[in-house]
Amino acid sequence: MDKLSIDGGVSLEGEVRVSGAKNAALPILCAALLTPEPLTLSNIPRLNDVRTMQALLGQMGVKAERGDGTLTLVAATVDWPLAPYEMVKTMRASILALGPLLARCGEARVSLPGGCAIGLRPVDQHVKGLQALGAEIDLDHGYIDAKAKSLVGTTFVFDVVTVTGTENLMMAAALAQGVTTLENAAREPEVADLAECLNAMGARIRGAGSDRIVVEGVAELHGATYAIMPDRIETGTFLTAATAAGGEITLKGARAGTLQAVLDKLAEAGAEVVADADSIRVSRRGALKSVSLRTAPYPAFPTDMQAQLMALMTIADDTAVITETIFENRMMHVQELKRLGADIEVEGGTAIVKGVRRLTAANVMATDLRASACLVIAGLVAEGRTTIDRIYHLDRGYERIEEKLSALGARIRRVSEAGGE
Repeated sequence: MDKLSIDGGVSLEGEVRVSGAKNAALPILCAALLTPEPLTLSNIPRLNDVRTMQALLGQMGVKAERGDGTLTLVAATVDWPLAPYEMVKTMRASILALGPLLARCGEARVSLPGGCAIGLRPVDQHVKGLQALGAEIDLDHGYIDAKAKSLVGTTFVFDVVTVTGTENLMMAAALAQGVTTLENAAREPEVADLAECLNAMGARIRGAGSDRIVVEGVAELHGATYAIMPDRIETGTFLTAATAAGGEITLKGARAGTLQAVLDKLAEAGAEVVADADSIRVSRRGALKSVSLRTAPYPAFPTDMQAQLMALMTIADDTAVITETIFENRMMHVQELKRLGADIEVEGGTAIVKGVRRLTAANVMATDLRASACLVIAGLVAEGRTTIDRIYHLDRGYERIEEKLSALGARIRRVSEAGGE
């Protein structure tokens, strides 16, 4: 099992390109199920979750071919509309196959999903929404069994904001009869990216990126060529790392408009942030100021950046109050940060972070994807050599993070369990 070894205390300098967004790529990969024609995607990140999704689609009969920076998927026939537990236990995004399979094949059997152990992430909104479209659904021994002779447009109001729920229903509604209106829909940029891809395939979707999405169903979708949006969470992670370590970096291929809440917090903390059409430059030369935050659905501060900002706040001048409202177990990184010398107390879903003069190296363990990134940032500023175990979490969402950070001057390397690099 691989680990990361980080010798902290070095500022970051230079330029790096942002990878494609994992959370946009996964639903768009599933969109290939909606048409028998080729869907050619570029800017696909090379991540474990993407490989898992590709393998899952391959098991269903989807053919995949890699080209020069592209991935072409062809679902000419869907042989097996099944997403088994063995394939999806490590990746919650498997639920995104449910809507497309139901719309294209009239049936689906999808395992209840796994992924990071950061709290309850129920699928009831997916089920209720598909039932509203006319599907018959049973929950049987850990599987969702769904059937529908045809899906018919409807108006569905989400009880809670759900990104994957919005995406699943949007894909199913694309091939439904009539018009579907989704109220209280998720507004995340990844939802809008999926809608743009579906529209390129012949769908008729408007309002994506707002809380009201209208889908006019069509009889069939066709193939398309589409570029995945840049990863705003990777962008935010690198910007936060540079703010913590000091120095100046430029992220190429980044979209500032997709993470304004993060940029605002970094500026408030003392970073200088300059953005243009396709790049963001960040630097910090002075003291780091404490800033408080509260996670909430987009466009508010994202839960996927909470752990990284907490790492930053451990070395700030004063006290920060960080409140998590999305996932009840997303504070597991606190104990690992404390091993590095952080002063943090947790009360329910709130962490009170008192900045310390310095962190000191230790052996720590990643507990989930974003906690892994949090520990990398802490390791970059800690005195001595920090070793991070269980980085398979990190590989689910960051493409070659150690190579990119090394290119910026960080002293970071991947080591195997046997001790070799």
